Amino acid sequence: QVQLAESGGGLVQAGDSLKLSCAATGASISNYVMGWFRQAPGKERERVVSITWTGDTTYGRDSVKGRFTISRDNAKNTVYLQMNMLKPEDTAVYYCAAKPSFQGSFEYWGQGTQVTVSS
Repeated sequence: QVQLAESGGGLVQAGDSLKLSCAATGASISNYVMGWFRQAPGKERERVVSITWTGDTTYGRDSVKGRFTISRDNAKNTVYLQMNMLKPEDTAVYYCAAKPSFQGSFEYWGQGTQVTVSS
């Protein structure tokens, strides 16, 4: 069973960049589809982007295309989310998640990291 821990969140201004990291322990991420989700206050959690073990990425939100990039380093057992040109509407708690197959729901979750973008 994989355990996930996010880091890298913080308070930034609109237009700034942040890079989130998700360190995995207990299992190799090379066996999992990895994803980043976010949840803003008063809103449901939404999938931002995910990446398969072959590197194929799928965006869940058109609003982040061209600004956010997911990547994985299997050797470091870590997944990243590079976020550029941040906007106030990107403010949310960002979660890393994993699932062992293409189908089904994400099963394993980190504790989340807060990203706050001021205008």
